[in-house]
Amino acid sequence: MNDRWKINQEPNSEVGFPKKVTQMEILRSDHIIMTLDAGGTNFVFSAIKQAEEVVKPIVLPAYGHDLDKCLRNIIKGFEALLGELKEKPAAISFAFPGPADYARGIIGDLGNLPGFRGGVALGPMLEEHFKMPVFINNDGDLFAYGEAIYGLLPQVNKQLKEAGSEKQFENLVGLTLGTGFGGGLVRNNELFMGDNGAAAEVWLLRNPFDGNTFAEESISARSITGQYQLLAGVADKNLTPLDVYCIATGNKEGNTAAAKESFKLFGRALGMALAEIVTFVDGLVVIGGGLANARDLFFPSMLEEMNGYFHSSNAEKVKKLVMKVYDLHDDEAFGKFASGESRTIKVPYSSQEIQYDPEKRIGVGVSQLGASKAISLGACAFALNKLGL
Repeated sequence: MNDRWKINQEPNSEVGFPKKVTQMEILRSDHIIMTLDAGGTNFVFSAIKQAEEVVKPIVLPAYGHDLDKCLRNIIKGFEALLGELKEKPAAISFAFPGPADYARGIIGDLGNLPGFRGGVALGPMLEEHFKMPVFINNDGDLFAYGEAIYGLLPQVNKQLKEAGSEKQFENLVGLTLGTGFGGGLVRNNELFMGDNGAAAEVWLLRNPFDGNTFAEESISARSITGQYQLLAGVADKNLTPLDVYCIATGNKEGNTAAAKESFKLFGRALGMALAEIVTFVDGLVVIGGGLANARDLFFPSMLEEMNGYFHSSNAEKVKKLVMKVYDLHDDEAFGKFASGESRTIKVPYSSQEIQYDPEKRIGVGVSQLGASKAISLGACAFALNKLGL
């Protein structure tokens, strides 16, 4: 077994310690990284070079209840990729469900892949078999990193430059909205994972509507379907968030008011959670996952919460955030986001004048890459950065 797994996930002595790799170097790197999209039903294997898949993805069953079959299929999938590639990959890098000791490549007790219960050294196994570095991470972390390198963060910075703004961002919160509520943080263009690899476990924030439960209870697919059934007075175990969305938009029969209110409450819960998150992070926010497609129904209440007020003990209103939050997909809002409140002020006791923009601001947008692609690109970028390639 490679000794690097015994301490932390740094390159071995043959590779050397990594240099800090810039965003542009990652984008231009011509090294291939093999990736895996690990679902509870299927595993999808691919290989990425310069942000593009270089082979047709290979799909194999997960066999989540049978550890031996599962592990053999993981090896089989990567071996099949190697057979398709014309050059040797630099590393294997992918997202895998937790709980896990990601830095050491050990997977813990998984709900949707129960065969891993008890702890499985997946990273060291793959590294020993394929004789190349292996990196495993949380999907929320890799989603945020993919968006920071290839997605929303560089896109917004480019738009700001084109608009003549000097404002640029280096920090990003990435959130995935779907079956669960996941997150990741990028600080100064580097993935922030924390000392235990457990940073941005946002699903465990306090539920704003019920302090005895966690945030995911109000920020997930089940929260939307559950609220709709409660408000509409119906019971339908087969109801999906897409059904509720179609009812809200008049494309399916049902209680339209209840459907709209379900997404409004979802947006309020998300806004309250985000207000707490960005208080510490102070960066852009990108949202991905299936529920992000319903942004037109939950963004208004989300933004209202983030830009809302607290009431102090002396009845004065206090803004929830120091920053003003903008919808990055609204053209008018983006114009104000880009311009801010910039003005010219004089330097005391001098004839010199300088520009001053007192407005602190951030923006929230939806992933244009899509969560799955952002995660794969994040996995690729993470490996390249760790290896200094």
